[in-house]
Amino acid sequence: MSGMQTAPYQDFAREKLGYEFEHIDYLITALTHRSYVNEHRKSVSEHNERLEFLGDAVLELAVTDYLYANFDEPEGILTSWRASLVRTESIGAAGTALGYEPLLRMSRGEKNGSPRARQQILANAFEAVIGAIYLERGYDDAERFIKKHILSKLDDILASGSWRDPKSHLQEVSQRVDNQTPSYKVLDEEGPDHDKVFTLGVFVGDKLMGKGTGSSKQNAQQQAARAAIEKYEKQK
Repeated sequence: MSGMQTAPYQDFAREKLGYEFEHIDYLITALTHRSYVNEHRKSVSEHNERLEFLGDAVLELAVTDYLYANFDEPEGILTSWRASLVRTESIGAAGTALGYEPLLRMSRGEKNGSPRARQQILANAFEAVIGAIYLERGYDDAERFIKKHILSKLDDILASGSWRDPKSHLQEVSQRVDNQTPSYKVLDEEGPDHDKVFTLGVFVGDKLMGKGTGSSKQNAQQQAARAAIEKYEKQK
C-alpha cells in the first residue's frame, strides 16, 4: 500500500494506541476481513484470522493473569468473570469505542450485514489488533492495551452482576420477586438454515420480560435473560 493509503492506519495507531507502527502492515491486516481478500485476490492475500488467533491467546492470558493476581476467588468465579470480559459483546463494544470500524476492510456484502454479524467482525478485529500490537511492541504493550480497554470494565461487570450466567441469575430473581420460574418461547426465525437468526422472548407468568436475538436459540435465550434482568433492575 502507498503512504497515502497507510496514513489513516498510522493516524489511528498514533491517536488511539499512542505510537506509530514500524510494521504498519500488521495493523492493516488486523483490520482486513476475509471477505475483502475474496474480493481483492490480485492485490490482497492476507486477512486477519491468524492475528485474531494470536490476539485471542494474548487476551486470555492477560485477563487470566490479572484476575489471578488480584482476586482470591474460586476457579469457577474467576472463569465466569473472564468469560464476561472476553465475550463477543464486550470486545465488540471495545472495538466500537476505539473507533476503527471505518478502517475495517470488508466486502460490500459484509458492510451491509446484520448488526449481529457486524458485532462479530468488530470483536474479531479487536483480537487481531491485540495480535498486531503483540507482534509490533511485545507482550507488555499488548497487556497495557487490554487493561485499558477490557479490564477497565471489570468494576462495572461486578457491580451489575452481568458476569453471572444470565439464565440462572434471572431464575433466582424471578423466583424471589414473583415466585415464578421464567419460560422461553421462540418469537421469530429468519434466514437460511446455515445462517439462522432466532428471536426469543422470556416470560414470567404471562408477562414478556425480555427479548433476545442470536445465531442459536441458546444465545437468544441468554440475551433475553439479560434484558429481563435489566427490566427487574429498573423496577427496584
